[in-house]
Amino acid sequence: MTNLKIKSFFDEVTNTATYVVADSYENECVIIDSVLGFNMSSGETSTALADDIIEYINTKQWQCLWILETHAHADHLTASPYLQKALGGKIAIGKHIVDVQKIFKPIFNFSAEFATDGRQFDQLLIEGDSLKLGSFTIEVLHTPGHTPACLTYIIDSNAFVGDTLFMPDYGTARCDFPGGDAETLYHSIHKIFALPENTCIYMGHDYKAEGRDDYVWQSSVAEQKSQNIHINSEVSVEEYVAFRNKRDQGLAMPKLILPSVQVNISAGHFPQAADNGLHYLTLPIDAFK
Repeated sequence: MTNLKIKSFFDEVTNTATYVVADSYENECVIIDSVLGFNMSSGETSTALADDIIEYINTKQWQCLWILETHAHADHLTASPYLQKALGGKIAIGKHIVDVQKIFKPIFNFSAEFATDGRQFDQLLIEGDSLKLGSFTIEVLHTPGHTPACLTYIIDSNAFVGDTLFMPDYGTARCDFPGGDAETLYHSIHKIFALPENTCIYMGHDYKAEGRDDYVWQSSVAEQKSQNIHINSEVSVEEYVAFRNKRDQGLAMPKLILPSVQVNISAGHFPQAADNGLHYLTLPIDAFK
């Protein structure tokens, strides 16, 4: 029986899967893609899911080494700072977050003081980097296309792919956000397809495809290569790009994209509080026509 333990926490509001991955012998763990609840209508935040993660890790008496982001999410706010305050660990994301920061700084009209060098995060990662988790190694794979900064984390025979792939009956990520590119995503997915076929793939989301009753967020390389409805071993790059671009033209923007992106490119930190002690987010008008 392996000492690598993987526990998922699913947020049905944003359809997001958060993962706690641990070496249970060494009592060390990492968190991948956390969620801070946010009510767009009221501006109210919720730490309910993060608190469940904190309780789980504390009950196991594990040390949290890393709080990892696969990318700057556009559909939910990260709870990384809240988790870090409670559990410790370093917040890390792909080095190309600097490209995402440069894209969105003018959109949100951030002040000149807003740094676009990624310093808001504790560590920036590139392909080929490796992180220690007890007796295991976390390998970093750069898988852009959905965003420029997307990473896949490979731990033993498990790949945590963020938004790059969904379950085979739901397909693949959109590429129409600023900095996204369908051809780039095609090649990133084929990097994942090049992993051993028995590699378990853990998705960042599940939207319960039509005809399926349950949420599922675990697949395999073999299953994705043979059954993904958008891309498989037989789909050419030209076919995929044409399909993906056409599909993306009909998709609505995520409901939480405006609060999510401006918070997530700051490693989950809200803007500095105003004189009245409240934090305020920016709502750009007609920025995503």
